[in-house]
Amino acid sequence: MATEMAEERVVGIDLGTTNSLVAFMDGDTPTVIPGEDGDRLVPSVVAFAGETVLVGNAARGTLLESPGDAVYSAKRLMGRGVAEVQEELTLFPFRLAPGAGDVGAAGEEGEGSAQADVIRLEIGSRTLTPPEVSAYVLQQLKRNAERFFGGPVRKAVVTVPAYFNDSQRQATKDAGRIAGLEVLRLVNEPTAAALAYGLDKKKDGVIAVYDFGGGTFDVSILKLHEGIFEVVATGGDTHLGGDDLDNLLIAIAVDDVKGDLGEDVRGSAAAVQAIRKAVIEAKIRLSSEASAKLDVMLPSGRRYTREMTREQFEGIAKAVIGRTAGPCRQALKDAGMEASAIDEVVLVGGSTRIPAVQRLVDEIFGLAERGKRPHTELNPDEVVALGAAVQAQILAGGAVAGSGLEDLLLLDVTPLSLGIEALGGVVAKIIERNSTIPASATEHFTTGVDGQTNVAIHVVQGERELAKDCRSLARFDLKGVPPMMAGLPRIEVKFLIDANGILHVSAREQRSGKNAEIDVKPTYGLTDEQVETMILASFDNAEADIRERQVIEAKNEAETILAAVKKGKGHEAWQMLSGDEIETIEAGESELAASVKGGDYQIIRQAIERLDKATRRFAELMMDTAVGGAMRGKTMESAGEGMGEGPSAPHPFAKAEINPPAALPVVGANEAADEAKK
Repeated sequence: MATEMAEERVVGIDLGTTNSLVAFMDGDTPTVIPGEDGDRLVPSVVAFAGETVLVGNAARGTLLESPGDAVYSAKRLMGRGVAEVQEELTLFPFRLAPGAGDVGAAGEEGEGSAQADVIRLEIGSRTLTPPEVSAYVLQQLKRNAERFFGGPVRKAVVTVPAYFNDSQRQATKDAGRIAGLEVLRLVNEPTAAALAYGLDKKKDGVIAVYDFGGGTFDVSILKLHEGIFEVVATGGDTHLGGDDLDNLLIAIAVDDVKGDLGEDVRGSAAAVQAIRKAVIEAKIRLSSEASAKLDVMLPSGRRYTREMTREQFEGIAKAVIGRTAGPCRQALKDAGMEASAIDEVVLVGGSTRIPAVQRLVDEIFGLAERGKRPHTELNPDEVVALGAAVQAQILAGGAVAGSGLEDLLLLDVTPLSLGIEALGGVVAKIIERNSTIPASATEHFTTGVDGQTNVAIHVVQGERELAKDCRSLARFDLKGVPPMMAGLPRIEVKFLIDANGILHVSAREQRSGKNAEIDVKPTYGLTDEQVETMILASFDNAEADIRERQVIEAKNEAETILAAVKKGKGHEAWQMLSGDEIETIEAGESELAASVKGGDYQIIRQAIERLDKATRRFAELMMDTAVGGAMRGKTMESAGEGMGEGPSAPHPFAKAEINPPAALPVVGANEAADEAKK
């Protein structure tokens, strides 16, 4: 029974631009699962050291020392075309692989043509797509959860920015499949935050969720009433986030280095990454301090320093932060509300810690004048993952009676309008932006040319009036229509969006009964076959990957133990050991050091166990002397008073280890008209 429950465990995942997290419901409380290093945040960084794949904190060192072998912020590239990311790629140390996309074709079909080929990145000796990079991050989160539960994790709810389009959503699902996860549902990040917030506050009202993360910005307006979370409007910018602030600061620092030191570091990926690390640290400090110092040792051996005040930083960041105001006001307009109708504002994402951001939010929603403040009770880095865990528990059917989850209903919306190209290249919108999903809608069309037997259906997404200015999602043909006078055929086009925002389109000529349909797949380039190949490749290499991972983990543990023994020799308890005990420990120490060089996992594990056994009395002596020193001259009561209170957190931490448990519009006539002219 325990194994069965573990296999059915559904986790919530926040796949972020900067950091990613995995969470679960511990009873009726959402809880973040820590990694092996105890850190709940997993940096969304992937690096390669030979054949070894490093993810998270372990990859950060490679990013600094060998930037060409690492990739970060892949979320900004998910489901996008080459033409869309040219400017951003100049800021990254990685490059496009030869033949990755046809930039020259961009513009012929608007946004849609930019997706003609998938982005492929050169990372060291490897060529990877953004979904593959994200899959490595998801695999690490999956391993963290499996280690925590002591059993397999195969299902997840994954969050995405509310303004992610169909291609970006499908790319996220592909990443999940490659990582070996069944993505039960994609949940908009602001909606997930509202779930976590609503669970905590348990009250009705209208909430604005302002989500300013590392690579994307979202805002959503939600109505909360008797357990129903209804998203009434959403907006944002998938090309706006804390990364843009970092890039501004990097550009200033690079110019400083050239002007002050006469050194042009633009061509040095290592120098740019060292500067990037320094400006991110300074940006974080400036959220709580009046000034921060940039101090960078360049690869040339020269040092770059600069003092920056919060006022200077806010002047630099003003334009980027100000770009979030437009989507907020548009969301209010779409919802048919004034700012005064917003009862609460929830801040999500690390960039919301910046005081200038909080002041802008206060100004947009008029909080201070109404005696209100934006909500920051929940950690802005973790709140999305916590909400994903809530939705995961609901989908798993494991809501605890009395927790409120069993009556909770989530009504999300589609962020962009969906329609088809009609005669003359105009867009006939079928499902409007901010429609509640799941959703379906039907419209009727006719032909524009006599005798037309083939109707081309071009599905588009966007708010522009012409198809060439919208994103092309799919094309398919309704064939075999009986030849009739123009205007006589009656073609029914039906759109159906599932809970993940994925679109199904069907077309039927009602007089003849001829029909055609399609599940809209993204045109960013990864086919089902390619995804399956990636999944099979992960299976083919699974055994070798596990063996190599075991060796790496054993070596890391061995080196930690050796360092602890070396340090312990300076402790007074070392002198309390007998000669035989010291000899046994030193022999075990030498054996373990030799086994690490050999690289055999089993031998390393055996050596670790022998040294552990040999040092048990030593560890006991060290503990006894430490406790004795702390207690000397004190009563138990006074000793307890000196210890103070334990650490506190906005929500409970997960345990580090547990036991395994009118007239019809004309459609598809453009091609027929061209044929008629020939």
